[in-house]
Amino acid sequence: MSQRQLAFIAASFVAIFYAVNYSIAKNVMPHYIKPFGFILFRVTGACILFWIVGLFAPKEKIAKKHYPRVFFGAFFGMALNMLVFFYGLNLTTPINASVMMVIAPVITFLLAVVFLKEKLQLKRIIGLIVGFVGALIMIVYGKGNATNAPNPLLGNFLIFINASAFAVYLVIVKKLTQEYNPLTFIKWMYTIGVVLVMPFGLQQVVNMPFESIPLWGYASIGYVVVFVTFGTYILNIFAIKVLKPTTVAVFIYFQPFLASIVATFLGTDTIDFVKVVATIFIFAGVYLVSTKPKET
Repeated sequence: MSQRQLAFIAASFVAIFYAVNYSIAKNVMPHYIKPFGFILFRVTGACILFWIVGLFAPKEKIAKKHYPRVFFGAFFGMALNMLVFFYGLNLTTPINASVMMVIAPVITFLLAVVFLKEKLQLKRIIGLIVGFVGALIMIVYGKGNATNAPNPLLGNFLIFINASAFAVYLVIVKKLTQEYNPLTFIKWMYTIGVVLVMPFGLQQVVNMPFESIPLWGYASIGYVVVFVTFGTYILNIFAIKVLKPTTVAVFIYFQPFLASIVATFLGTDTIDFVKVVATIFIFAGVYLVSTKPKET
């Protein structure tokens, strides 16, 4: 199996882990844990795991010229990205949140064109447009019947900010993946991330009703830390080292479909004909954007 095929598998698992996360995290917020407190748990837990695994990684020093890139990678990828995502998810539905994430490949594509000099290719542009149309159909017509979405409009906007931050993160870390072993810089990114999110989440952690949280609640928090944070970032770093940032970001298109299945199964949201149509558009976009253009 080639490195490219392994990278596609890694990116696929990232999409699966994230899709399940929409409903898992929604089930424990805000009853047992508030959004920012959840993020502090998430970043701190993942930070510890990365430092443990980093003990077995090659010993490298980060050049001073790359310090700003590491800091801004932490800001966009570990702080802003996560804070606005969980706060937004707390206000909207799982399916709406997963749909809003579809904008990330569009933003990543534009950033890659500007900063990474990626070439504009008609087939990929069409794919992005088709996928975005699918997302718009779901946003405008796929209202859903969930009752635990107090402010979908604000929630969807915050998920848009999250998607934008994720797109910036992918572009920032691309150069770092070419210079270092991923564990060399990601453990420092998470360390910086803990410092950045501490002021927002500490009080919410202190106020958590630890004694009343059921076993499944703790299991949900553990899933977010181990799989959605530690696992996805490891897989994403590997994928982006082999693939272009735009290709990695395109796997977000899978999330509305997968999140809809999970949310429907768990009863946190509903699926209907409109969402099925939107999903068809989204998958068409995935196909057009992810297929490697022929060399001319």
